[in-house]
Order: sequence, then C-alpha cells, then structure tokens
Amino acid sequence: MPVLVPVLILTTLPKGHDVPPTQRMTDDSLRVRQLSHYQFTWTAGKAAENGTWTLQLVLDEGAWEEVLTVTAEDADNLQDVLKNTKSVFYDIDRRVLMFGVTKSGD
Repeated sequence: MPVLVPVLILTTLPKGHDVPPTQRMTDDSLRVRQLSHYQFTWTAGKAAENGTWTLQLVLDEGAWEEVLTVTAEDADNLQDVLKNTKSVFYDIDRRVLMFGVTKSGD
C-alpha cells in the first residue's frame, strides 16, 4: 500500500489567479530514487548458450526495486563504478543510473 507523504508545491501566480491546491505525493509518484543496495546475479543458459547477468537495484531502502538485464561487460563496468561511488541515483522512467553528485564548479 503506498505511503502518503504530504508535499506543499509553491508557485508564483499572476495577481488575480487562484492558488493551486496542495498536492499529495505517494511513494509511487517519486521517479528518481537513491540506490541503497545492489546485487548482481548470473543465471546459467541452456547447454552451449551464454548465461544471463542481472543487476537488482534496491532503491530508497526498499521502497522500490528494479531488475536490469546487463551484458557481462556492463556488469563488470557497473560493479567497478558502484563500488567506487558513494551516491547513486536511478531514474525509473528513463531507466538511467546517475553516479555521484558534484556541485557545479567543482
């Protein structure tokens, strides 16, 4: 069951316009989440076929999970980046991992 989180959205409106109502957001309405944990798995293929690598992402301490199928080369590269990056985010809609947060100018 989604958890309701009250969020106040502030906007500047021209004079004479009504103030928009406060909108409620649920866990499911968050589209970019922080990576909490991850796990790589490899599943054997049929005889004489390659296996399948997957990467399970646990986001926002388990509020959302995503499983990605990756190549062996991607799994190797991702493991290196994930091991060496303190802050990782995942855009659910675009299926994009974002590594690190750097202040502009740094």
